[in-house]
Amino acid sequence: MKVILNKDHAPLGEEGDVKEVAKGYARNYLFPRGIALPFTASMIKLIEGRRAEIESRKEQKRMDARGLKEKLEALELNIVMPAGANGRLYGAVTNQTIADELIKNGFQIERKRIELAGNGFKSVGKYKAVIKLYENQSTEISIIITAQEIKTETTSSKPAPRRGRRDDNRRDKENAEQKNGADVSSQNESSDQKEKSVPADNAAS
Repeated sequence: MKVILNKDHAPLGEEGDVKEVAKGYARNYLFPRGIALPFTASMIKLIEGRRAEIESRKEQKRMDARGLKEKLEALELNIVMPAGANGRLYGAVTNQTIADELIKNGFQIERKRIELAGNGFKSVGKYKAVIKLYENQSTEISIIITAQEIKTETTSSKPAPRRGRRDDNRRDKENAEQKNGADVSSQNESSDQKEKSVPADNAAS
C-alpha cells in the first residue's frame, strides 16, 4: 500500500516522500508512531500545504551534511582493543563500536548509517568506514585499531612457595625442643627460688 512519510525515516525515505510498503508494516508500525500517513486525497493536500516548509528543512539538512562531511574527513579514530600476540582482536570492531567512539568525539551518528567491510574489523591496523549522511551524501573516516597493553604480574606479587610435609615436621620438632628447654629452665629457676626462701634457723639445724 502507498503511504506518505510524515518525517524522515531511514532507510525508508524522507518527509513528504510517497512510498510503497506492506499493509501490516504501515498499520502496526508506521501509522501508530506518526512516521507515515495514509495515501489519501486529504493527506496529500495536507502534505502539499507543508511542501515549502519541508523543502526548507531539506535544504538545511543538506548544508548540515556538507559541514559534517568536512569534519568527519578530518577525523581519525583511535580505538584500543584487547588482542593476541598475532594482532588478532579478542572480538571485533563493529559499527556500534565506531558509533560509540564518534559520540566520544562529539558526533551523534546512528549505527545503521555506518558501513564496514565484512562483519567488522578483527585485527589491529588501519581501516576506513563509510558513513551515510543526508540524501546521497556520504564520507569516509579513518580508523586505527591498536592492541591494548596487558599488564603482567611482577615477581614480588608471586605467592610464597608452598612448604612440603617434611619442612612442616621439622618446624614442629624445633618448636617442641624450644618449648621443652623453656620448661626445664623454668623448673630450675623455681628450685633456686625455693632454696633461697628457706628460713635461717631451719638451715642451721
